[in-house]
This record gives sequence, structure tokens and C-alpha cells, in this order.
Amino acid sequence: MSTVSQAFELLPWYGWAALAFCALMAGFSKTAIGGLGTFVAVGLAMIFPAKESTGVALLLFITGDIVAIITYRRNVDWKLLARLVPPVVAGVVLGAVFLSFVDDAAMKKTLGGIILALSVLSFFPKLLPADNRAVGYGYGTLAGFTTMVANAGGPPMNLYLLALGFDKWKFIATQAWFFFAVNLFKVPFSVGVGILTTNSLLVALALAPGVLLGTWLGRVLIKRIQQKVFNTVVLILTAVSALYLLVF
Repeated sequence: MSTVSQAFELLPWYGWAALAFCALMAGFSKTAIGGLGTFVAVGLAMIFPAKESTGVALLLFITGDIVAIITYRRNVDWKLLARLVPPVVAGVVLGAVFLSFVDDAAMKKTLGGIILALSVLSFFPKLLPADNRAVGYGYGTLAGFTTMVANAGGPPMNLYLLALGFDKWKFIATQAWFFFAVNLFKVPFSVGVGILTTNSLLVALALAPGVLLGTWLGRVLIKRIQQKVFNTVVLILTAVSALYLLVF
């Protein structure tokens, strides 16, 4: 299966079921638990060729982003987002360069190592104080880099926003607007390196209803999740996604 279109056309029924579930989780991750985004990217990479799957994931996430920014527009930390613009741009550019020189295995190991290291450091806030501007720039650069390489910018941002002590509403709103802007910024780079194609657009359009259903489920569920549970789930999903990238 050398292209997205070939993989899409030859999918058995359980492949379609897996795609539908990925689309659902893509939407759910945007309006509820952001840590699920990495698993969506991983799931799509198991169905389509790795780099092409990144293009499909990007379009699904942008669809969810649009719903999220409309839903959570009142709790955004705009000052934080403004500070993150320069490092994120730098990270996206570095990610685009990185994609031109490495294979899929090296890409996964690199991302897994970075995310796992950040997960461990999150338990030692004095070693990596989130309120330090240099640390914030580091998180921003990593978020831009990892989201460009594999749509896995969620884990660095998850850890950063949790370290800043954001409640779930401020967390989701700020992250929603952050990734909406970053994902749009990534589009021309993704086209340039061959990640985003006409075929990936057609696949994403077919999966868009699943994304929209996922965003609705996320809006319903997030109201019932307590803050401590939210924080714990985000941390666990972040660590598990890092381990998956390292092992598989």
C-alpha cells in the first residue's frame, strides 16, 4: 500500500471501523481529553503509510479545532499564546527539516524519548519551572516540532499547561486555539514535504462526520469530569503515548 488512496480503497470492514474510531477520537480529543490525539496519529499510521497518515490526521484535527475554538472561546490565555508564537514557529520549521532527513523509525524514537523525558520531569517542578520564560520557550519549540513531525504536539503542551496549574476549561480553550493556529501554519509545510495531498484531503472529508460526532461527545463528557481526574488522565495518556512511540 504505497499511497493513501490505495490503502483507503483496499480497506476491509474492520479497517473502516478503525478509521471511524480514529475520527471519533480526533474530535473527542479536541473538546475533552487532548492526550488522545497522539493515539489518533498512531492509529492512522497503522492503516496508511506513516508520512501520508500524518496528512490525514492533520486535516481531521483541523476539523476538530474549528469546533473547539467556537465552543471554548471565553477561557483562553491570550498572553501565553502570544509568547509561544516565536518558539512554535521555530519548532515547526525544525520539524519540517527533520522530516526531510529521517525515516519513520527514527522519527518515532525521537518523539517518544522527548515526551517521556518531559513526563518524568513533570514530577520535579523545581527542575523545570513552568513559569520560567526560557522553559516556556522550550515547551513551545517542542510542541511545534512534534506537531509538525507527527501531529504529536499535544503531550508537550499538555505537560506545560498542567504545570502552569490551568483548570480544565482554561486548559482546553488555550490548547484549542493554540493547535488551531499551529495546524493552519503547518499546512503549507505539509504540502511542501509531501505529507498533505489531494488524496489525504478526500479521505479526511469522508471521515469528517466522525470527527464532528467526537467533538459533541467531548463537550458532553468534559462537564462531568472532575479536575483531579482530568489532570491524572492527561498525564497517564501522555506517558503511555511516549512509551508506545519508543517501543513500537
